[in-house]
Amino acid sequence: QVQLVESGGGLVQAGGSLRLSCAASGRSFSSYTMAWFRQASGKEREFVTAIAWLSTYYADSVKGRFTFSRDIAKNTVYLQMNSLKPEDTAVYYCAADRSGGSTTSDYNYWGQGTQVTVSS
Repeated sequence: QVQLVESGGGLVQAGGSLRLSCAASGRSFSSYTMAWFRQASGKEREFVTAIAWLSTYYADSVKGRFTFSRDIAKNTVYLQMNSLKPEDTAVYYCAADRSGGSTTSDYNYWGQGTQVTVSS
C-alpha cells in the first residue's frame, strides 16, 4: 500500500516556475513507476510525465519545460515546471504503480491533487 501527498501548487504568472512535490509513504517507491497527470476544468485527466527506474517520459506538451526527478532516500518525487503557460492550469496528480504507463488506468495509487494556476 502506497499513499501519496502532493504539494507545491499555487498561482504563478505565465513564464514563471513552480516545483511540485509528491511524498510517498507506506513503501519505498524505488521499484515503482511514478507519474504526474493533470486535469484541467472540463477536460480529461492527461498524462504529463513518468519515471520508471532509469527512464523518464514526457508528454509533448511539456517537453523542454518540465523536469521529473526523484529522491529515493526521501521517497519523494518532484516536478519542476518552467516557462509555465496558461494552458498548464490544472489540478496536478501524482500517481504510482508497480508498472505504470501513460494512461490513468495504469495506476493504482493516486494523490489528492494540487492546483496549479497560470495567469496570462
